[in-house]
Amino acid sequence: MQPLHSVFGSGPDNAESSKRHFPQERATLHDAGSSTNEPKTPEPMHSIPARGGIDYDESPFLAIWEVTQSCDLACKHCRAAAQPIAHPDQLTNAEGKALIDQIADLHIPVFVFTGGDPLKRSDVFELIRYAAAKGVHVALTPSATPLLTREAIFKLKEAGLVRLGISLDGSTPEIHDAFRGLPGAWARTIQAIEWANEAGIPIQVHSTISRHNALDLDNLCALFEKLAIVMWNVFFLVPVGRGQLADLLSGEEFEQVFGKIYELSHRVSFQIKTTEAMHYRRYLLQHNLEERKFSHAHGNGHGPRTANHEPRQHEPGPPTDRSSSVGYEPGAPTADAQARSHAWVTRRVNDGKGFMFISHTGNVYPSGFLPIHAGNIRETPLADIYRNAPIFKALRDTARLRGKCGACEFKEICGGSRARAYALTGDPLAQEPCCIYQPRNWHPREEGEPAAICQPALATPLVTL
Repeated sequence: MQPLHSVFGSGPDNAESSKRHFPQERATLHDAGSSTNEPKTPEPMHSIPARGGIDYDESPFLAIWEVTQSCDLACKHCRAAAQPIAHPDQLTNAEGKALIDQIADLHIPVFVFTGGDPLKRSDVFELIRYAAAKGVHVALTPSATPLLTREAIFKLKEAGLVRLGISLDGSTPEIHDAFRGLPGAWARTIQAIEWANEAGIPIQVHSTISRHNALDLDNLCALFEKLAIVMWNVFFLVPVGRGQLADLLSGEEFEQVFGKIYELSHRVSFQIKTTEAMHYRRYLLQHNLEERKFSHAHGNGHGPRTANHEPRQHEPGPPTDRSSSVGYEPGAPTADAQARSHAWVTRRVNDGKGFMFISHTGNVYPSGFLPIHAGNIRETPLADIYRNAPIFKALRDTARLRGKCGACEFKEICGGSRARAYALTGDPLAQEPCCIYQPRNWHPREEGEPAAICQPALATPLVTL
């Protein structure tokens, strides 16, 4: 394994980056586009553009600001290893507003306030109001603590919050509270979701999948249907912070969970997306093609089918202007849930590629799960860090991927989790450790090449519920 300084160099990266300027409109992967019974030849992976017309070499689709590291919970898998007391060097109010100005200048569609617990920061409402006045749409991911009151949620709505992201890792208090390290966290989360619905704030639920809850997904989705959420964001564990390697699923178990998510996407009313499971896009594309073949073999060219093999009727999607096609919808999106879930595939976001993370002290990273420092906004403009930092440029150049990720025909739309590769190998360009797919043209170059399947050390059986 090469040391990081030799991978990225000490100065600007001279490797050519492949800049692409994408069209503003893009059909989803499920659009058959023809009423004939002849299947269309699938587009090559490199020709599928990122949704929304964003050049990821110039600007990210999503930026996350860790407004504080302070939090009153002690979650088992916490990326930030958060503490109750705020760091004395966290960005000031003025520095936070200067950051928001830069986000506005970059026209980043999605800007998330995270933590720690953002509600531990006393000026969070002021910062959201400032961002809204600048035309920046802010989502917020608070912790389910006594700070998350009905009054606070309505105050967030009044300040201009466009979406509330809240974590729910189990369908029962026993599962969720064990994750969060605080009795009563599950009940408080359910109450917060009900308050947010009352306030008219769209709800996005985050669940971190590990060995403790991988068999609880059906029950979770049944609960989500009752709670009227608009999106379920499925996080796949990266062993950083408090996240433990023994909780990480194996490559085969990833595929099993992918299958369950795919099945659920056919029958739930909310959108499903994944985080740090870029190879779910490969899984989706493979199964989408299988569905097309099934449809055409049975003389039906009307597009995707549900799990019961009934044709799915697509409602008109949102308008194609920039504000709605790439950013948060103000409420429940208009297209059906499966079409919206598949639309995320075309965005091709990965760590450092359409994504960036700003820490509570202003350090910039490719993601919160990939702790390779790229610069600090107190010293360097945010745009300059994103566009020119060697680590960001390397991560956006798929020609530099190693192992089977470098040879994979899906690398332009997947690319593997760069954060998980770094966490398990120390090399952010190494192959995805938890993917069992064997690329068509990949052959191990030497006997010692890493195995294709991730089997965590000291792995325990999945928890039976």
